[in-house]
Amino acid sequence: MVRVTRTVMVRSAKLPRRVFRLLIELEDMYRNMVEQLVIYAVRNSIRSFTRLKALKYREMRRLYPQLPSHYAYTACQDASTRAKSFLRLKKLGLAEREYPEVKRVSIWLDDHLWRPNGYTSVRMATHKGWVTIEFEPHKQYWKYINRGWRLASEAKIKLDRKNRQLIIYLAFVKENKVYKPKGYLPVDVNENNVTILVDGVAYLFETNTERLVLGYYYRRKRIQERYDVVYGKKSRIKRKILKKLRERKRKLDIRWKIANIIVRTAYERQYAVVLERLGKKVVSNMIARIGDKQLRHRIFQASFKGIQNAIEEKAKEYGVPVIHINPKNTSRLCPVHGTPIIYSNGFRIGRCSKGGELWHRDVVATWNLLLRALRGDGSNAPSPVGHNLLDVRPMPLASNATHEPITLPKGLWARWRSLEADLNNLKIVGMIL
Repeated sequence: MVRVTRTVMVRSAKLPRRVFRLLIELEDMYRNMVEQLVIYAVRNSIRSFTRLKALKYREMRRLYPQLPSHYAYTACQDASTRAKSFLRLKKLGLAEREYPEVKRVSIWLDDHLWRPNGYTSVRMATHKGWVTIEFEPHKQYWKYINRGWRLASEAKIKLDRKNRQLIIYLAFVKENKVYKPKGYLPVDVNENNVTILVDGVAYLFETNTERLVLGYYYRRKRIQERYDVVYGKKSRIKRKILKKLRERKRKLDIRWKIANIIVRTAYERQYAVVLERLGKKVVSNMIARIGDKQLRHRIFQASFKGIQNAIEEKAKEYGVPVIHINPKNTSRLCPVHGTPIIYSNGFRIGRCSKGGELWHRDVVATWNLLLRALRGDGSNAPSPVGHNLLDVRPMPLASNATHEPITLPKGLWARWRSLEADLNNLKIVGMIL
């Protein structure tokens, strides 16, 4: 069984003034507790929640007797997490202050401090009794409710003082059984595309990450050059403008849409997803011998590991097994003859040194990942799944023939949620053209 957790943010309606003032008082007391606990934890190098609670819980109860006791408990959880992160940064020499600054605070709630009240409201314990807060459900919230997810016992809240609203972070939990795979779906992640192999056919999803990264790189550079001259390098106006850039949001959108298509394709066929086994410092190893600053920045921002993590998270949601394979030489050896493929002038098309076929680099990688999974010689690959290894090898082509993928432009696949829908619309576009 695989346990999956998803967080959904919902907003309350505009709060009554009495409830709003009550929550402001609660937030101020909670912030004071967290600030005191963080300073104490950092001063004494305490990283453990258990130890911090043992040393400071009773003191917090004496300082804030009007609060329900579990607020002191969750404040210790919050403070220990902040202190642990700050001490790690301090050890690396990245901390600018002696103690962390508690700017924003989200109040942690356990099952003694809140409970659902139907589907559109929650009840919450405060220093002046329990209050009921109505929230506005949205499509994503109803999706988890209707698909059998259950609410976790923990939640977080954050007060929006400007709009007089309460932001509630609800955690949904689901346990899925991982099925036994009937086949494999290999995935090769690159800077500008993600390629998959489905039943002997390779599909290349264009992501255009290079254009996205470089576009935002030059935009940030222009903003910094302009505002550094006028306002200085530590300008708040510059930071405010930079925060409005949507680079991270657009990358996450690409990442999760591709993960959704891949996992749903594997789930419909009851296949396992085959990924390359990447190390913890994959990006650092890739740029170790690269001197070009722009190329180094592109590789850092390409998020190879991030796309794989999204696929693994989505696979847990569907109960799809994931296998990691050693990627060494997967794009360099011909899957038919096992001989090296010769690439020239940086092209992604290479020629088999024995058979003479032309191979697309990403197609080669997916075929070799599939064959290694079937042989069971990957890092965590199982034994073959009902296939004869000779039956799944690619057919040798005539000399100068090319093994190419079916290319799916980003403007096409980003609109649909399944591979079949993408292919149908690709045919329609081809007919129109």
